[in-house]
Amino acid sequence: MIQVQIVIQGVPVIKRSCHVSLDALPCCKQKGIGALEEKGKGELKSAFDVAMERAAKLGAESPEEIRKRDLMPQGERLAARYLKGQCNLVVELSKYGDEERGYVAKGVKGVLLRNLDVPKNDVVKRTNRRAMEGIKSLKQDKGGIENVHSKLRRLFKHYEEEGAEQRRQAYEALKQDFYTNLQQLAQQRGVPAGISIDVEHHPQFQEQWQLTLAKLDSQYRTLVEEYKREIESIP
Repeated sequence: MIQVQIVIQGVPVIKRSCHVSLDALPCCKQKGIGALEEKGKGELKSAFDVAMERAAKLGAESPEEIRKRDLMPQGERLAARYLKGQCNLVVELSKYGDEERGYVAKGVKGVLLRNLDVPKNDVVKRTNRRAMEGIKSLKQDKGGIENVHSKLRRLFKHYEEEGAEQRRQAYEALKQDFYTNLQQLAQQRGVPAGISIDVEHHPQFQEQWQLTLAKLDSQYRTLVEEYKREIESIP
């Protein structure tokens, strides 16, 4: 088992089909198929009631709730365009009135925050950088948001440098353990010694490595989520 602790600047931080006989159902044994039909009607009626209640709730929405429901998705679509480099966030938001802009901006911020992740490749790195720039442009407390962004940048740098070395060591240790186990299994089955074993392309090795990698990355993602909550609390 491999355990890794992140230290930054000295601080640890299925659809299944089956056949069922109607005679096996308690309601059919006791009251016959008619009871089952009545039960089905009751269930349909209940589903209808639920649908009507839901429609009533929608009809009772306040004007503010309706605006929120309509405008936040617009913000989410705007954020997607922004992350692709297809628009200027500030310019697009300026096209809305003050009241509308708040709901649209909320949709934008939600998408930008969800796209912050550990920098596993260049695409994620670019997305992180653009998301952070967009978030900062929407915040009033520039100093507060820059403070959290600094912590995120240090975490991302640690992931790319010290984290990369940790992942390399974990990979080599897992490969050696897997190779040793395969050799022992081969000997038990009477396979001649010296047979080449391609560990790295073995399906079970690949599966175990993905599990190990997910555990290593989860430590970083826990901190990313913590910093996201900090960002949300900043005006």
